[in-house]
Amino acid sequence: MNTPIPHLSGIPRIRRQSAGLSRGFTLIELLVVIAIIAILAGMLLPALGKAKAKTQGIQCMNNGRQMMMAIRLYAEDHQDLLVESLEGGPETNLRPLVVAGSASDNPTNTIDKSPLAKYLGNTREVWKCPSDRTTRIEGGKKLPRVRSQSMSQVFDYGGWLPAPPYRTYSRLAHIVNPTQTWVMVDEHPDSINDAACAVQMIRPDAKTGNIIDFPAAYHNGAAGFSFADGHSEIHRWVGSKIKTFGRGANTGLNVPAGDSLVDAKWWSSVTTVGPGYE
Repeated sequence: MNTPIPHLSGIPRIRRQSAGLSRGFTLIELLVVIAIIAILAGMLLPALGKAKAKTQGIQCMNNGRQMMMAIRLYAEDHQDLLVESLEGGPETNLRPLVVAGSASDNPTNTIDKSPLAKYLGNTREVWKCPSDRTTRIEGGKKLPRVRSQSMSQVFDYGGWLPAPPYRTYSRLAHIVNPTQTWVMVDEHPDSINDAACAVQMIRPDAKTGNIIDFPAAYHNGAAGFSFADGHSEIHRWVGSKIKTFGRGANTGLNVPAGDSLVDAKWWSSVTTVGPGYE
């Protein structure tokens, strides 16, 4: 005869879960996990954005160096003559950088016909900053713009400098201060209307001044420049007039520099030299 096992008071009974079953997350636990992921994403995304901008800035500088190498190789093959930013430069036997036109023109009619094309390996990517995401319409389709690179008006007749008294150049050896003379710049897409980027020279002690053509403000408010000695750099703008050009009512060329006067003065200082070559 089986004797029943008496209940042991004070000892809890153990309820075993069925094999293969497990407890899932509660709603509160899921919300906590989502919140943690959101916080981490908020911390990481700005860092990733800065890293991307830095990478694009490096590529932009590489493009500028390649452009300058092409310009120097062209000069070596043509008795030190440079290409000109616009027709009508100081010498009659100069060739224009590209056929006059905007960044929205078809590349086969502009950069592909540039005298620098063969020195660039006939590549198109060098002509445009990787941060330039603007488009053009061709055949009813949206396509990337052709270029962001424009050439200093110092390499034509310098109509906006004005010239004289400021120096313009047609030969590489004539450049007075190559390390402080920019040749190519990433111009703002709404400013590109030909191959030249014009600067009105502003003296350091000036209280006012105009910006004729506007540089780009990619790379967190900066633009890529390449210089006559072959180096390139990313220059960060200070004033909002340049950094916000093309937004809202901040449009139009040949306008007062406003709070970008300090930027315009720096730009003048690396454009060309004037009386006494100061």
